[in-house]
Amino acid sequence: MGQKTHPYGFRLGVIKPWKSKWYEDRNYATWLHQDLKLKETIKKKFAHAGIADIEIERAASKVKVVIYTSRPGIIIGKRGAGVEQLRTDLQKLTESELFVDIQEVRKAETNAQRVAESIATQLERRVAFRRALKKAVSTAMKFGVKGIRVNAGGRLGGAEISRSEWYREGRVPLHTLRADIDYGEYVAKTKAGTVGIKVWIFKGEQSPVRRAPGAPPAARR
Repeated sequence: MGQKTHPYGFRLGVIKPWKSKWYEDRNYATWLHQDLKLKETIKKKFAHAGIADIEIERAASKVKVVIYTSRPGIIIGKRGAGVEQLRTDLQKLTESELFVDIQEVRKAETNAQRVAESIATQLERRVAFRRALKKAVSTAMKFGVKGIRVNAGGRLGGAEISRSEWYREGRVPLHTLRADIDYGEYVAKTKAGTVGIKVWIFKGEQSPVRRAPGAPPAARR
């Protein structure tokens, strides 16, 4: 029986930080659901903007939403009108003062989430799945990653029986805690049915974060 764990959660507190940086006792459930609603709204509104990740930071009565995207111009809009409208829409979901920060992802070909979405988009356009997977692998390796693995599961090529296929190049050490593994997943909605895409990208090894004796623990969710 396979024991699976999320590559990011497995490394939390070792080489990976929390994506929601705040701590609260009484309003934990309220803030948690606000975070989920904020992320859902952003992804739904800008599904075509190449969003790679969303981080949320809270301090007292302020909320900072950091959006990592490969197409910042789509979110920012003309003279910043888009980001102002987004801030107004998100402000309705929380009572705290909200700020929006847009960060550009320079190498989208080495970001697991963007690679997964790119493969899914190709499958929806009826591109041969083997071609899409192999192209994603070769492109990522050209940009200097240490290793990549892509997995597609579903009615591949419109087949009657669903199956899964995967390709790997380089090293992808999932059991090594100091290995910087970027993970992303996306669902392609094809005419034959849904196809799940998973991508693991190994970017090298990092030294675990060491705290000085007596130092407070890292910010927890």
